[in-house]
Order: sequence, then C-alpha cells, then structure tokens
Amino acid sequence: MTGAPRERWGSQFEYLLSCLGYAVGIGNVWRFPYLCYRNGGGAFLVPYFLTLFVCGIPLVYLETTLGQFASAGCISVFNINPLLKGAGYATVVLNVIAIVYFSTILAYPILFIYHSFSSPLPWQHCGNSWNTDKCVEITSNSSIFTSNGTITTPEDEFYHIRLLRMSSGIHEIGSMVWPVFWCNLIGYVLVYMSICNGVKSVGKIVYFTVVFPYVVLCVLFIRGITLPGAWQGIIFYVWPDWQKLANSKVWADAAMQLFYSLGPGWGGLVSMASFNKFHYKNLRSSILIPLINSGTSIWAGFVVFSVLGFAAERAGVAIDKVATAGPGLAFVTYPAAVSMMPASNFWALTFFLMLFLLGIDTMFVTIEAVIAGFMDEFPKLRVHKRLITLLTCVVLFLLGIICNTEGGLHVIGFLDTHVAIAAAPVVCLMELIAAVYTYGASNLSLDVRFMTGRPLRPFWLFMWRYIVPPFLLVIIVYGMRETTGLAGLCIALCSVMCIPLYAIRVLYQSRGPLMQRIRENCHASKEWGPVDPDLRLNWLAARKHERTKRQANSEIECFGHEQAV
Repeated sequence: MTGAPRERWGSQFEYLLSCLGYAVGIGNVWRFPYLCYRNGGGAFLVPYFLTLFVCGIPLVYLETTLGQFASAGCISVFNINPLLKGAGYATVVLNVIAIVYFSTILAYPILFIYHSFSSPLPWQHCGNSWNTDKCVEITSNSSIFTSNGTITTPEDEFYHIRLLRMSSGIHEIGSMVWPVFWCNLIGYVLVYMSICNGVKSVGKIVYFTVVFPYVVLCVLFIRGITLPGAWQGIIFYVWPDWQKLANSKVWADAAMQLFYSLGPGWGGLVSMASFNKFHYKNLRSSILIPLINSGTSIWAGFVVFSVLGFAAERAGVAIDKVATAGPGLAFVTYPAAVSMMPASNFWALTFFLMLFLLGIDTMFVTIEAVIAGFMDEFPKLRVHKRLITLLTCVVLFLLGIICNTEGGLHVIGFLDTHVAIAAAPVVCLMELIAAVYTYGASNLSLDVRFMTGRPLRPFWLFMWRYIVPPFLLVIIVYGMRETTGLAGLCIALCSVMCIPLYAIRVLYQSRGPLMQRIRENCHASKEWGPVDPDLRLNWLAARKHERTKRQANSEIECFGHEQAV
C-alpha cells in the first residue's frame, strides 16, 4: 500500500478508553434507564444480559479481531469477502445519518451549560417571556404530571419553546434556531480540534473526556441517594415485574439498546481495533468493554431515578408520572429535579458537562470510523489527513443543518427511531457470513493464533456459527416491524441497500458463469491480511505450512483407511 503509514495507539489503555468513550454515551443516561423501568425494572436485566452474553460480547470480539488483524476500517475489513464489501459502505452511510442528528443533540448540553450560569436557573420558574398561560411550577400541592396536556412545567417550556422553538410536527420544519446552530458549530470545532491529528491526539484527550464523566456520575450518585425520596425512585427503577418478560417487545428493546449503546455493526469498534498493535491480545478487552458499558448503563439508572424519586416526592406524584422517554429525560425531567436542589446551578452545570463529554467521545469515534474507512480504501489520502478530516466535518455539519431548525427535534426523533433497526444487525450478519462461513473457521482460527499467539477457542466459533446468526435474524425481522410508514422504511433500508448494489457491481465486473463469479468473489482478496510487509510474509508462510500439514494428515488418514480395508 502507498501513502502515510497507519497510525497506532500510544498505549493499549488509550484503546480501551476510546472504546469505552464510544460505547458509553448519552444514551446510557436517557435511553437505558427509561427502557429498564418501562420494561419491568429488574426483570428487564434478564433479556438485556442474555443478549449481552449471547450476542453482544461475541460480536465485539469478532469485530475487534477482524479490525486488528487486517489493520482495516469498516470498509476494507470486508476484503475478507469482496462480495459483501457493500456492508462496509452501509456502515459509512449508517454513521453519516447518525452523526447528522447526534451532532445536534450534542449542541443541547452546550446550551444548557451556558444557561446554567444564570441565577436563578431560567427553567426554574414561570413568568418568563417565553412561558405560556399553561405553565405551572412544581410544588407539593400541584399535580402537573398527571395532567392531560393542558398544563406544562417551566422546564418543559424552557426546553421546547425557549431553546428549540419546536414546531407542531415534522411536516413543519420552520426557520433556523440560531443558538442551536452556533452550539452545533462549536461542537464540530471541538471535535475537529480533537481528531485532526489522528488517534494519538484522541488517545490523550480521552483520559479526560472518558474518566471525568465517571467522576461526575460518582458525585451525582452520592448526592442523589442522600435526597429525600431517592430510595423510592431506586426501588421503582429496579423492582422486577416478571410478567413483562412475556412481552416480545421487551426482548426486542433489550437487543436494540445493545446495538445502540455497545455499537456492533456501526464500524467504530472495527476502526478503533485497527489502530492496535498487531500482536495485542484483544480477548480480555472485548469482554471488559461490554461489561463496563452495561454496568455504566445500570449505574446511570440509579443516578437518574434517585433524583426522580426526589422530584416525585417533592411534587407529591407517582414516579411513573415523572419519568419520560428519550431526550426529555435528560433535558426536561432531570433539570426539573436539579432545580429543586440546593446549589442548583452547580449541579446543573456538572450534569450537562457530563452529558456533553459523553456525547463528544461518541462523535470522536464515529467520525473517525468514517474517515478511516475511506482512507483504508484510498491510502494516498492519509498524507492529507487534516484536510480530509476538515472536509468531512464541514460536510456532516451542512447535512445536519435541518436538525437545527424549529422542526429539528421531530427529525431527530424520526431518524433515531429508524436509522439502525435494520442496518446494524444486518452488517453484523454479513461480518459473520464473511468471517465464519466463507473465509472458514480453520482460516480464522489460524489468523487468531498467528496474531495473538493463542488458539481460538471452539466456544467462539460455536457462538458465531450457530447462536448469534439466529439472534440477528430475529432482531432484524422484529425491527422492521417497528418502521413507521414508507419514510421510516426508506431510512431503515437506505444504508442496507449498499450491500446488494455493491454485490451486483462486483458480479457485473467479473467474468464467467454466475455461480463461478459468486464463488470467486466470496474468497478473501489479495489485500486481506496483515499490512506490515514482514508480518504478511510470515503469515503467508504459516498458511502454506498449515495447508501442507493438513494435506499430509489427509493422506495419512486415506492410507490408514486403505490398510484397514
């Protein structure tokens, strides 16, 4: 390959922190706690952890193994099966759509950080210029959460009216919301400054952006459990409702939360692993990252619901009237609870700074996955890394402007609901087909032993071959049932369509009968393998030796069979 040499992590701890920063994001704070309480509390942990161990950890291990072995991003990793390389491009499209709306979500904490310096907090009381006649403040004798929409809170109106100027629906995009626009721009500037020098600079930044949110979670947890009513919220959060397990949607929610949070099929894990040293033993980190991610989600639930328990007791209502889904949990409900605390400005600033850092880590890896994917396909671009990174950020920023409008929150909700329900599990399924079924278990085992010095245990091959694929098929089928109309179906499938379109292109450019073209393009290409020239020569020699050994063993078995006859 030509171009600048591939970057490497300064240390393996940087790799671990980057993967944690990618996996642990804003969704751990707002998505998981709400799903957990809505789907049976502690009972939800049964399908969640079952999916984690049966599907999540095996997929993380497979993706990090392939990325590290080939030092390849989400596109070039499919040199293992060129016919399925469209799955790599599907990953890029998936990430682009996700960044388009997620970058705007990242702008919201910046806005709240700015307003957290105002005293009193601007969402603390009614009577502001943006408040309506329906605004009612939370007091012990108000039952605002039990309303049918005729009464709203100052926090709700601050978020939807003052900050976002939200329109009535997705059909009404409206004008630009300039504060969101400028905060979105600030977010991209910070992201560019962090990733323009590659993974070595990212590896240093994550020491703060990953570690600090955990410090904040500790502080918020300690503060939360000391509030009146906190334990009522925690009990509400974890108390199991076993009857919920009979509902198939609970199991589907557990699976989709894993794909949104942990990130298999999104390309980020492949990209991060591709910067590892070749002989790094990645099994331990592939187990550790999912466990820490899941533990953080559960812990964030304790942090959130301890405060919601306090808010419910203060307002004199049931906790299920306080908890809300999606961004509202982070930007409406939690600010309402924070405003009741002593030193509310400090706690608001701390919470929203944590949200921002959780989000920007995910942005680092997601954008880097897109850039690394194309640079692996076109290595000459590596010498222009800063320029390519700048152009990528500019294009993504421009694509996301629609989310900065008055109808932006509706667009965000629509994209977030549909973007990954098919794409992520389909990409994972293509990875399994390419690595285990067409490349072959014996070749994959040889590659792992050559890379790590340790054999690939049969357990992983069994999981990849027989257990994970049926799980993925069920997730895909159920996810497609959740699409909303033709527009939702298009969003869900627009990235997936890259797979058949690229396969058709490959088959068209090949020669011979159709079945011969399919067989030839299902074999690993000449680009597959270690990129280091010395390692590649040793690997080819090891493969040749293994083939000779197998052939000799086969001849011995045949000779023994003839003697027996």
